[in-house]
Amino acid sequence: MGVWETIDPGALLTCLRGTIDRLELQFAEIAVDFEQTEVWDDDGFNTAADWIRFNCHMNSNAVWNALAVGAHEENLAESVQAMKSGEIGFAHLATMGRTAEAVGKAFDETHLLPLAREFSAGKFFHKVQHYRHSLDAKAYNDEQEQLAEERSLRIGTRQDGCVLISGLLDPVGGAAVRSALEPLAQPSGAHDHRTRDQRMADALFERCTGNKPADLQVTATIETLMALSGAAAGEMEFSLPLSSTSVQRIACDCSVTRVLLGQESMTIDVGRSRRVIDGALRKALRLRDQHCQWPGCERPASYCDGHHVVHWAHGGGTDLDNLVLLCKRHHRMVHEGGWQLIRTDKGKIVVIAPTITFGLPRGPD
Repeated sequence: MGVWETIDPGALLTCLRGTIDRLELQFAEIAVDFEQTEVWDDDGFNTAADWIRFNCHMNSNAVWNALAVGAHEENLAESVQAMKSGEIGFAHLATMGRTAEAVGKAFDETHLLPLAREFSAGKFFHKVQHYRHSLDAKAYNDEQEQLAEERSLRIGTRQDGCVLISGLLDPVGGAAVRSALEPLAQPSGAHDHRTRDQRMADALFERCTGNKPADLQVTATIETLMALSGAAAGEMEFSLPLSSTSVQRIACDCSVTRVLLGQESMTIDVGRSRRVIDGALRKALRLRDQHCQWPGCERPASYCDGHHVVHWAHGGGTDLDNLVLLCKRHHRMVHEGGWQLIRTDKGKIVVIAPTITFGLPRGPD
Protein backbone atom coordinates (compact mmCIF):
# COMPACT_ATOMS: atom_id res chain seq x y z
CA MET A 1 0.00 0.00 0.00
CA GLY A 2 1.44 3.40 -1.05
CA VAL A 3 1.88 6.25 1.42
CA TRP A 4 -0.89 8.30 -0.25
CA GLU A 5 -3.38 5.47 0.27
CA THR A 6 -2.93 5.74 4.04
CA ILE A 7 -3.85 9.44 4.18
CA ASP A 8 -7.41 10.70 4.50
CA PRO A 9 -8.07 12.31 1.08
CA GLY A 10 -10.33 14.94 2.61
CA ALA A 11 -7.62 16.04 5.02
CA LEU A 12 -5.10 16.02 2.20
CA LEU A 13 -7.30 18.22 0.01
CA THR A 14 -7.82 20.70 2.84
CA CYS A 15 -4.10 20.85 3.52
CA LEU A 16 -3.23 21.33 -0.14
CA ARG A 17 -5.85 24.04 -0.53
CA GLY A 18 -4.39 25.95 2.43
CA THR A 19 -0.94 25.77 0.86
CA ILE A 20 -2.29 26.94 -2.49
CA ASP A 21 -4.12 29.84 -0.81
CA ARG A 22 -0.90 31.00 0.86
CA LEU A 23 0.92 30.76 -2.46
CA GLU A 24 -1.90 32.75 -4.10
CA LEU A 25 -1.36 35.50 -1.53
CA GLN A 26 2.37 35.51 -2.21
CA PHE A 27 1.67 35.62 -5.94
CA ALA A 28 -0.64 38.63 -5.38
CA GLU A 29 2.07 40.48 -3.46
CA ILE A 30 4.67 39.87 -6.18
CA ALA A 31 2.17 40.74 -8.93
CA VAL A 32 1.64 44.21 -7.45
CA ASP A 33 5.40 44.75 -7.19
CA PHE A 34 5.77 43.59 -10.81
CA GLU A 35 3.12 46.13 -11.86
CA GLN A 36 5.43 48.91 -10.66
CA THR A 37 8.24 47.79 -12.97
CA GLU A 38 8.64 48.52 -16.67
CA VAL A 39 9.16 44.88 -17.67
CA TRP A 40 5.67 44.40 -19.06
CA ASP A 41 5.89 47.69 -21.03
CA ASP A 42 9.29 46.78 -22.45
CA ASP A 43 7.84 43.46 -23.61
CA GLY A 44 5.13 45.30 -25.56
CA PHE A 45 2.11 44.63 -23.34
CA ASN A 46 -0.56 47.25 -22.64
CA THR A 47 -0.80 46.45 -18.93
CA ALA A 48 0.91 44.34 -16.32
CA ALA A 49 -2.30 42.32 -16.10
CA ASP A 50 -2.02 41.39 -19.78
CA TRP A 51 1.60 40.29 -19.26
CA ILE A 52 0.66 38.14 -16.27
CA ARG A 53 -2.37 36.65 -18.03
CA PHE A 54 -0.31 35.64 -21.06
CA ASN A 55 2.93 34.53 -19.44
CA CYS A 56 1.44 32.90 -16.33
CA HIS A 57 -1.31 31.15 -18.30
CA MET A 58 -4.18 32.66 -16.30
CA ASN A 59 -7.59 34.04 -17.14
CA SER A 60 -8.32 37.73 -16.70
CA ASN A 61 -10.50 37.31 -13.62
CA ALA A 62 -7.79 35.43 -11.71
CA VAL A 63 -5.23 38.10 -12.60
CA TRP A 64 -7.42 40.99 -11.46
CA ASN A 65 -8.21 39.12 -8.24
CA ALA A 66 -4.50 38.81 -7.52
CA LEU A 67 -3.77 42.47 -8.27
CA ALA A 68 -6.72 43.63 -6.14
CA VAL A 69 -5.61 41.57 -3.13
CA GLY A 70 -2.01 42.69 -3.49
CA ALA A 71 -2.95 46.36 -3.85
CA HIS A 72 -5.25 46.39 -0.80
CA GLU A 73 -3.47 43.93 1.47
CA GLU A 74 -2.80 46.62 4.07
CA ASN A 75 -6.57 47.03 4.46
CA LEU A 76 -7.04 43.27 4.80
CA ALA A 77 -4.70 42.51 7.70
CA GLU A 78 -7.25 40.60 9.82
CA SER A 79 -8.62 38.77 6.77
CA VAL A 80 -5.14 37.69 5.70
CA GLN A 81 -4.54 36.21 9.15
CA ALA A 82 -7.93 34.47 8.98
CA MET A 83 -6.92 32.95 5.67
CA LYS A 84 -3.55 31.79 6.98
CA SER A 85 -5.28 30.10 9.91
CA GLY A 86 -7.68 28.33 7.58
CA GLU A 87 -10.84 30.21 8.62
CA ILE A 88 -11.44 31.58 5.11
CA GLY A 89 -9.95 30.97 1.67
CA PHE A 90 -8.17 33.09 -0.90
CA ALA A 91 -11.47 33.27 -2.80
CA HIS A 92 -12.95 35.21 0.15
CA LEU A 93 -9.88 37.44 0.16
CA ALA A 94 -10.22 38.09 -3.57
CA THR A 95 -13.81 39.25 -3.11
CA MET A 96 -12.69 41.62 -0.36
CA GLY A 97 -9.88 42.99 -2.51
CA ARG A 98 -12.19 43.65 -5.45
CA THR A 99 -14.69 45.27 -3.07
CA ALA A 100 -12.02 47.53 -1.55
CA GLU A 101 -11.06 48.53 -5.09
CA ALA A 102 -14.68 49.37 -5.92
CA VAL A 103 -15.72 51.34 -2.81
CA GLY A 104 -12.41 53.05 -1.99
CA LYS A 105 -11.96 54.72 1.41
CA ALA A 106 -15.36 53.52 2.63
CA PHE A 107 -14.10 49.93 2.76
CA ASP A 108 -13.99 48.35 6.23
CA GLU A 109 -13.01 44.69 6.48
CA THR A 110 -14.49 44.37 9.96
CA HIS A 111 -17.98 44.43 8.40
CA LEU A 112 -17.13 41.65 5.97
CA LEU A 113 -14.83 39.28 7.83
CA PRO A 114 -17.61 37.80 10.03
CA LEU A 115 -19.58 37.08 6.85
CA ALA A 116 -16.54 35.51 5.21
CA ARG A 117 -16.09 33.20 8.19
CA GLU A 118 -19.77 32.20 8.09
CA PHE A 119 -20.45 31.69 4.38
CA SER A 120 -18.90 29.83 1.46
CA ALA A 121 -16.95 31.87 -1.07
CA GLY A 122 -19.88 31.94 -3.51
CA LYS A 123 -22.46 32.93 -0.90
CA PHE A 124 -20.06 35.50 0.54
CA PHE A 125 -19.77 37.18 -2.86
CA HIS A 126 -23.56 37.48 -2.89
CA LYS A 127 -23.63 39.00 0.62
CA VAL A 128 -20.94 41.53 -0.32
CA GLN A 129 -23.18 42.98 -3.01
CA HIS A 130 -25.61 44.03 -0.27
CA TYR A 131 -22.70 45.67 1.54
CA ARG A 132 -21.68 47.57 -1.57
CA HIS A 133 -25.24 48.75 -2.16
CA SER A 134 -25.53 49.96 1.43
CA LEU A 135 -22.41 52.11 1.01
CA ASP A 136 -23.33 53.73 -2.30
CA ALA A 137 -26.62 52.76 -3.90
CA LYS A 138 -26.12 55.12 -6.84
CA ALA A 139 -22.72 53.68 -7.75
CA TYR A 140 -24.12 50.17 -7.46
CA ASN A 141 -27.04 51.08 -9.72
CA ASP A 142 -24.69 52.67 -12.26
CA GLU A 143 -22.74 49.42 -12.44
CA GLN A 144 -25.93 47.46 -13.00
CA GLU A 145 -26.95 49.86 -15.75
CA GLN A 146 -23.56 49.41 -17.40
CA LEU A 147 -24.10 45.67 -17.40
CA ALA A 148 -27.48 46.19 -19.03
CA GLU A 149 -25.84 48.28 -21.76
CA GLU A 150 -23.58 45.33 -22.57
CA ARG A 151 -26.53 43.06 -23.35
CA SER A 152 -26.50 41.37 -26.74
CA LEU A 153 -28.04 38.50 -28.66
CA ARG A 154 -26.73 36.98 -31.86
CA ILE A 155 -28.65 34.51 -33.99
CA GLY A 156 -27.06 32.85 -36.99
CA THR A 157 -27.63 29.77 -39.12
CA ARG A 158 -25.16 26.97 -39.74
CA GLN A 159 -24.80 25.34 -43.13
CA ASP A 160 -26.88 22.38 -41.94
CA GLY A 161 -29.74 24.68 -40.91
CA CYS A 162 -29.18 24.58 -37.15
CA VAL A 163 -29.55 27.97 -35.49
CA LEU A 164 -26.66 29.33 -33.44
CA ILE A 165 -27.58 31.52 -30.46
CA SER A 166 -25.10 33.40 -28.29
CA GLY A 167 -25.57 36.40 -26.08
CA LEU A 168 -25.16 38.21 -22.81
CA LEU A 169 -27.94 39.35 -20.48
CA ASP A 170 -27.74 41.73 -17.54
CA PRO A 171 -28.36 40.20 -14.07
CA VAL A 172 -32.06 41.12 -13.99
CA GLY A 173 -32.76 40.01 -17.54
CA GLY A 174 -30.74 36.83 -17.05
CA ALA A 175 -32.54 35.95 -13.83
CA ALA A 176 -35.92 36.49 -15.51
CA VAL A 177 -34.97 34.21 -18.40
CA ARG A 178 -33.67 31.50 -16.08
CA SER A 179 -36.81 31.72 -13.94
CA ALA A 180 -38.85 31.16 -17.08
CA LEU A 181 -36.76 28.26 -18.38
CA GLU A 182 -35.75 26.30 -15.29
CA PRO A 183 -39.21 24.83 -14.55
CA LEU A 184 -39.50 23.68 -18.16
CA ALA A 185 -35.98 22.20 -18.17
CA GLN A 186 -36.70 19.53 -15.55
CA PRO A 187 -36.63 15.87 -16.68
CA SER A 188 -40.05 14.75 -17.89
CA GLY A 189 -41.51 11.28 -18.04
CA ALA A 190 -39.99 7.97 -19.00
CA HIS A 191 -37.10 7.68 -21.46
CA ASP A 192 -35.87 11.22 -20.76
CA HIS A 193 -32.20 10.75 -21.47
CA ARG A 194 -31.60 14.35 -22.52
CA THR A 195 -28.63 16.23 -21.12
CA ARG A 196 -29.29 19.41 -19.17
CA ASP A 197 -28.17 21.47 -22.16
CA GLN A 198 -30.70 19.66 -24.36
CA ARG A 199 -33.44 20.21 -21.79
CA MET A 200 -32.59 23.93 -21.64
CA ALA A 201 -32.75 24.15 -25.44
CA ASP A 202 -36.17 22.47 -25.42
CA ALA A 203 -37.30 24.77 -22.61
CA LEU A 204 -36.32 27.83 -24.65
CA PHE A 205 -38.34 26.55 -27.59
CA GLU A 206 -41.36 25.79 -25.41
CA ARG A 207 -41.22 29.17 -23.72
CA CYS A 208 -40.85 31.08 -27.00
CA THR A 209 -43.81 29.33 -28.57
CA GLY A 210 -45.76 30.01 -25.37
CA ASN A 211 -49.04 28.37 -24.50
CA LYS A 212 -50.43 28.54 -28.01
CA PRO A 213 -49.55 26.68 -31.20
CA ALA A 214 -46.99 28.28 -33.46
CA ASP A 215 -48.17 30.45 -36.38
CA LEU A 216 -46.08 29.13 -39.23
CA GLN A 217 -46.28 29.14 -43.00
CA VAL A 218 -45.24 25.78 -44.38
CA THR A 219 -45.17 25.12 -48.10
CA ALA A 220 -45.41 21.46 -49.06
CA THR A 221 -47.05 19.15 -51.53
CA ILE A 222 -49.82 16.74 -50.61
CA GLU A 223 -47.32 13.97 -51.36
CA THR A 224 -44.93 15.39 -48.74
CA LEU A 225 -47.66 15.63 -46.12
CA MET A 226 -48.58 12.02 -46.77
CA ALA A 227 -44.88 11.00 -46.71
CA LEU A 228 -45.11 9.38 -50.12
CA SER A 229 -41.94 8.05 -51.71
CA GLY A 230 -40.23 10.54 -54.02
CA ALA A 231 -41.93 13.61 -52.54
CA ALA A 232 -39.94 16.81 -52.12
CA ALA A 233 -39.26 18.25 -48.68
CA GLY A 234 -41.35 21.01 -47.12
CA GLU A 235 -40.34 24.70 -47.01
CA MET A 236 -40.52 27.10 -44.08
CA GLU A 237 -39.07 30.58 -43.53
CA PHE A 238 -35.75 30.68 -41.64
CA SER A 239 -35.24 26.94 -42.09
CA LEU A 240 -33.68 24.46 -44.47
CA PRO A 241 -36.13 22.10 -46.24
CA LEU A 242 -38.17 20.09 -43.73
CA SER A 243 -38.62 16.33 -43.67
CA SER A 244 -42.09 14.92 -44.22
CA THR A 245 -42.25 13.79 -40.58
CA SER A 246 -41.50 17.34 -39.40
CA VAL A 247 -44.17 18.72 -41.72
CA GLN A 248 -46.67 16.23 -40.30
CA ARG A 249 -45.83 17.23 -36.71
CA ILE A 250 -46.19 20.94 -37.49
CA ALA A 251 -49.45 20.32 -39.33
CA CYS A 252 -50.74 18.24 -36.41
CA ASP A 253 -51.60 21.27 -34.27
CA CYS A 254 -50.69 24.79 -35.37
CA SER A 255 -52.00 27.69 -37.35
CA VAL A 256 -51.54 26.38 -40.87
CA THR A 257 -51.58 28.53 -43.99
CA ARG A 258 -52.18 25.97 -46.69
CA VAL A 259 -49.99 26.40 -49.76
CA LEU A 260 -50.53 23.51 -52.17
CA LEU A 261 -48.24 23.05 -55.14
CA GLY A 262 -49.12 21.41 -58.41
CA GLN A 263 -46.95 20.32 -61.29
CA GLU A 264 -43.77 22.30 -61.98
CA SER A 265 -44.06 23.83 -58.48
CA MET A 266 -46.92 26.10 -59.51
CA THR A 267 -49.03 27.36 -56.59
CA ILE A 268 -52.54 26.05 -57.12
CA ASP A 269 -54.15 26.99 -53.81
CA VAL A 270 -53.45 29.25 -50.82
CA GLY A 271 -55.92 28.71 -48.02
CA ARG A 272 -56.67 30.90 -45.02
CA SER A 273 -54.69 30.45 -41.87
CA ARG A 274 -56.70 28.12 -39.65
CA ARG A 275 -56.08 26.30 -36.44
CA VAL A 276 -56.56 22.57 -36.81
CA ILE A 277 -57.64 22.15 -33.17
CA ASP A 278 -59.40 25.24 -31.89
CA GLY A 279 -62.20 26.73 -29.84
CA ALA A 280 -64.38 24.39 -27.81
CA LEU A 281 -62.50 21.32 -29.07
CA ARG A 282 -59.16 22.57 -27.72
CA LYS A 283 -60.79 23.49 -24.40
CA ALA A 284 -62.38 20.04 -24.14
CA LEU A 285 -59.05 18.38 -24.95
CA ARG A 286 -57.25 20.34 -22.22
CA LEU A 287 -59.96 19.65 -19.67
CA ARG A 288 -59.90 15.93 -20.42
CA ASP A 289 -56.13 15.33 -20.57
CA GLN A 290 -54.89 18.23 -18.33
CA HIS A 291 -51.25 17.40 -19.11
CA CYS A 292 -49.02 15.49 -21.52
CA GLN A 293 -50.36 11.94 -21.79
CA TRP A 294 -47.01 10.27 -22.34
CA PRO A 295 -46.59 7.83 -19.44
CA GLY A 296 -44.86 9.58 -16.54
CA CYS A 297 -44.91 13.08 -18.08
CA GLU A 298 -46.85 15.85 -16.35
CA ARG A 299 -46.03 18.84 -18.55
CA PRO A 300 -49.13 21.07 -18.15
CA ALA A 301 -51.64 21.46 -20.95
CA SER A 302 -50.59 25.04 -21.66
CA TYR A 303 -47.25 23.72 -22.98
CA CYS A 304 -48.67 20.80 -24.97
CA ASP A 305 -49.69 20.24 -28.58
CA GLY A 306 -52.81 18.46 -29.69
CA HIS A 307 -51.69 15.27 -31.45
CA HIS A 308 -53.79 13.30 -33.92
CA VAL A 309 -53.48 9.61 -33.02
CA VAL A 310 -54.27 8.95 -36.67
CA HIS A 311 -52.97 11.97 -38.61
CA TRP A 312 -55.64 13.88 -40.53
CA ALA A 313 -53.53 13.52 -43.70
CA HIS A 314 -54.12 9.78 -43.39
CA GLY A 315 -57.84 10.07 -42.79
CA GLY A 316 -57.87 10.64 -39.04
CA GLY A 317 -60.61 12.90 -37.77
CA THR A 318 -60.12 16.11 -35.81
CA ASP A 319 -62.35 14.97 -32.98
CA LEU A 320 -61.78 14.37 -29.30
CA ASP A 321 -61.51 10.59 -29.60
CA ASN A 322 -58.63 10.94 -32.07
CA LEU A 323 -56.75 13.62 -30.15
CA VAL A 324 -54.32 13.54 -27.25
CA LEU A 325 -52.14 16.13 -25.54
CA LEU A 326 -48.37 15.69 -25.93
CA CYS A 327 -45.60 18.01 -24.81
CA LYS A 328 -43.29 19.16 -27.57
CA ARG A 329 -40.57 16.64 -26.71
CA HIS A 330 -42.89 13.67 -26.83
CA HIS A 331 -44.70 15.04 -29.88
CA ARG A 332 -41.35 15.05 -31.69
CA MET A 333 -40.59 11.51 -30.46
CA VAL A 334 -43.80 10.25 -32.05
CA HIS A 335 -43.29 11.95 -35.41
CA GLU A 336 -39.55 12.24 -36.01
CA GLY A 337 -38.45 9.65 -33.45
CA GLY A 338 -40.46 6.76 -34.76
CA TRP A 339 -42.32 6.02 -31.53
CA GLN A 340 -45.89 4.77 -31.84
CA LEU A 341 -48.74 5.95 -29.66
CA ILE A 342 -51.87 3.86 -29.24
CA ARG A 343 -55.06 4.51 -27.28
CA THR A 344 -56.63 1.36 -25.85
CA ASP A 345 -60.35 0.69 -25.67
CA LYS A 346 -60.29 1.92 -22.08
CA GLY A 347 -58.67 5.21 -23.13
CA LYS A 348 -55.20 4.39 -21.77
CA ILE A 349 -52.23 5.63 -23.78
CA VAL A 350 -49.60 3.02 -24.65
CA VAL A 351 -46.28 3.90 -26.29
CA ILE A 352 -44.21 1.55 -28.41
CA ALA A 353 -40.51 2.09 -28.99
CA PRO A 354 -39.18 2.30 -32.56
CA THR A 355 -38.63 -1.04 -34.23
CA ILE A 356 -35.01 -2.18 -33.98
CA THR A 357 -33.59 -4.39 -36.72
CA PHE A 358 -30.48 -6.38 -35.88
CA GLY A 359 -28.60 -7.05 -39.14
CA LEU A 360 -29.99 -8.16 -42.48
CA PRO A 361 -32.49 -11.00 -42.79
CA ARG A 362 -30.98 -14.33 -43.68
CA GLY A 363 -31.40 -15.36 -47.31
CA PRO A 364 -32.54 -18.76 -48.55
CA ASP A 365 -30.14 -21.64 -48.00
